[in-house]
Amino acid sequence: MDVFSRTFLPAATEAGLAVQTVSRHMPVFRRCVGSGDATILVTRCSRPDRPVTGDYLLLLTHRRLVVTQQTRLLHRLRLHLNTELRELSNVTWSPDPRLHSVELAATAIDGIRERFLIRTTHPKQVWQLDALLNHAFRTRLRAPRERVLATIGDAPAAVRPNVFRPAVAR
Repeated sequence: MDVFSRTFLPAATEAGLAVQTVSRHMPVFRRCVGSGDATILVTRCSRPDRPVTGDYLLLLTHRRLVVTQQTRLLHRLRLHLNTELRELSNVTWSPDPRLHSVELAATAIDGIRERFLIRTTHPKQVWQLDALLNHAFRTRLRAPRERVLATIGDAPAAVRPNVFRPAVAR
């Protein structure tokens, strides 16, 4: 069993997802996520700006964010969002323990602002979700700094031979 399967199934069970839902969405997630990528979070979510468009399932791994949509009428699955975390910009989330929810918003690489509302059953889960999102987006994603390790043709100072330069006689 690969890393994705070992971490996806317990995360789906922890989220309280039905086996039928998991098995239905699994082929879509498999196409999007590599076998070596570990699952951080699997949860149901909705779109606050479009509440009647259907049910969404959000998968967050260490490298990717994948959101699938199941239509209400025909129960068809479609991929809504599939992106690497480093391609997302302006990622924000707002935990609200009074409403037992967290609103996650991010701008995709195509410039579209995506907003998702994740509901929980208990206020304590709101803070657990906040910690997971903090771990995924703040501690893992650092601004890439340019580092010059060596340039071609330069030898390290310890390897450079000391050149004897005779003193000029006057």
